[in-house]
Amino acid sequence: MAWPSSPAEIERRGSHRVNTSMSAPSTPTRAAHGRNKSIGFGVGFGNANGGSIAASPGGPGLGPSTGSLGQFGSVPMSPGASGWSMGMENGWADIQARTFCRWLNTKLEGQKLEPMTDLVKDFSSGVKLIQLLEIMSETSLGRYNKKPVMRVQKAENASKALNFIRERGVKLTNIGGLWGYLNLANVCTQGPEDIVDGNLKLILGMIWTLILRFTIATITEEGMTAKDGLLLWCQRKTKNYDGVEVKDFKGSFSDGLALCALIHRHRPDLLDWHALNKSDRRGNTELAFRVAEQSLGIPRLLEVKDLCEVDVPDERSVMTYVAEFFHKFSSEDKMETGTRRVEKFAELMQGIWTSKNDFERRMAALLATLDITESSWLASSSAASYPEAMAHLSEFTEYKRTTKRAWVKERQELGALYSNIRTKLKTYALRSWEPREGLTLEDLERRWAAFLQAEGTRSRAINARIREIKESLRKEFARVAEDFVHQLQRIEQAIGALQGALADQRQTLQRLSDAIPTLRAHLMTDVAAVNEACLEAKVEENDYTVLTFDDLEFELELVEAGIKKKISFVDNQSVSATHTNLTPAKLEEFEATFKHFDKDDTNTLQLWEMHSALASLGIVYGDDEIEILYSQLEADFGAVTYEAWLALLVDITRDDSSSRDQLHEAFRGMARDKPYVTELDFIHSNLPSDRIKFLQEVMPESKEVDAEAGESTCYDFHAFLEMTFAR
Repeated sequence: MAWPSSPAEIERRGSHRVNTSMSAPSTPTRAAHGRNKSIGFGVGFGNANGGSIAASPGGPGLGPSTGSLGQFGSVPMSPGASGWSMGMENGWADIQARTFCRWLNTKLEGQKLEPMTDLVKDFSSGVKLIQLLEIMSETSLGRYNKKPVMRVQKAENASKALNFIRERGVKLTNIGGLWGYLNLANVCTQGPEDIVDGNLKLILGMIWTLILRFTIATITEEGMTAKDGLLLWCQRKTKNYDGVEVKDFKGSFSDGLALCALIHRHRPDLLDWHALNKSDRRGNTELAFRVAEQSLGIPRLLEVKDLCEVDVPDERSVMTYVAEFFHKFSSEDKMETGTRRVEKFAELMQGIWTSKNDFERRMAALLATLDITESSWLASSSAASYPEAMAHLSEFTEYKRTTKRAWVKERQELGALYSNIRTKLKTYALRSWEPREGLTLEDLERRWAAFLQAEGTRSRAINARIREIKESLRKEFARVAEDFVHQLQRIEQAIGALQGALADQRQTLQRLSDAIPTLRAHLMTDVAAVNEACLEAKVEENDYTVLTFDDLEFELELVEAGIKKKISFVDNQSVSATHTNLTPAKLEEFEATFKHFDKDDTNTLQLWEMHSALASLGIVYGDDEIEILYSQLEADFGAVTYEAWLALLVDITRDDSSSRDQLHEAFRGMARDKPYVTELDFIHSNLPSDRIKFLQEVMPESKEVDAEAGESTCYDFHAFLEMTFAR
């Protein structure tokens, strides 16, 4: 065991703590060895500051020492020195005696020795003191009187113990209480007798010295030692607990919360901090004592009353008890530190091992994926249609946007992972590592370069196939379009070559008309399908034909309309041939009028069309009359066909239908009861333009013009009829 520095140095350092305000008698008397004598021990720890720990007993409120570990205090403890009452002094002395006795018993019981019950009585023989020194120093003091009877035997034992302490750098310092400082020589001659005589304060001071040496002085926390280190440790461990503020080893521990916080901080399973009644000082203190003793093996050095029923708890007793917590938990912390060190190393090695396996696994997966993808491209068949080719292109584009980017990222991450593994191995001075053969970064780079070439080949093949399909579609549309036009041309040629009897022509036209639906179906299915494929392939230009699908539809409609007109013409000619009572000129006029007013080319006239057609011929009926005529024709012919039209005109013109009165009534209807007609009246009556032009040339202008006519030329139909018809 390392003991403090030499007694001479300790003595020199200890002299700095002498209370020079009090005079010390030059020679002590025998009476000075009574129970009220204030003699203590000083322990010099040889610290960097060259100070020493004063070990004289002291109660709460004692002043600081000037030594390097002055936090322990080195002041007189006799009643007169501090102004305390005898009752207060006896109070902390009793607490210290009980606390120190229990602390010493933990050492004795650890060696299966009989524990002490009374410090004064048990120390008086010197046997217990020698046993404790041997236990704590792990050194034998040699032979001594194990069962002393006489006073001299007891004094020898005490002297042996004190000499052992002095030989190892522990100095006995009498600070003389009320009588001032006594020199070292006097103290050394009186020390054994003080122990034999049972000087409680001396014994307490000596025990405190041992506690400091073996329990508190070894405490370090962030560069701070002993009391300051223990205080800092308590503050750090309890800083996040509400209602706990450790400022010292006195009032800060008077409510039991600080002790509960220390236990909960390290062993939250032992008590429920949040369930504590923060105002129950005794209950919290008792809980902390009980849990510490039963679950942590920390002896109950204090009583609840030592903390809760005093104005200020005894600092040394509290420090002695709290130090047990520090050593208990710090030993666990050391074990945890070692465990954490092993755990961190295992974690490091596991992480590196995992990273190695992960690298090789991911590398193998990436290389295999490249092989599979390239093989699938080689085995892929050429697209048979534009949608299939576009599906290949879309799939390839999606691959480049998603899958390939993931591979590029994986390739980059594998490089970073390899670098990280190498860096970690070098950082921790571990054996270097290389991936298995075929799974190195060089293998990946070679495979990646070959894969990029295959990717380019795949892209060019897809684009070339799309161009081939587009060219094929252009040729196919040109073929079906030209073939369709040729069929239409054959129909037109057949119509142009019609001759012979009207019945034969009508039969030929009907056969041609019956072929139109088949042509239309061919256009809307086969030709439309090719056109739709071209549109889908975005074929906008075609060097193989100038025809479009719209052109084909238009030409089909022209051919169909031509057939219908030709059929109507033949039918009308057949009808005209039956009316031999009409001159050719009249037939031509009636036919031309019918065709002109057949606006929808149905070879029939609607009511308003028939009304206008009759008016253009100078035949005017009232609305009621024209409706009756129209209904009669529908009843007889099913519709006002060309045959019905001719029948009506033949009936109307059977007599002199162009009499003067009739014409006058017709002109008056056009003029809307005006004495003249205008060009606008002719147009509204749907007269043919050539007829209007003729009438404008031959009719005289009217002299009766009103404001309604405006700037239009007015024609006098009365004068025109007068000069046209003979009287």
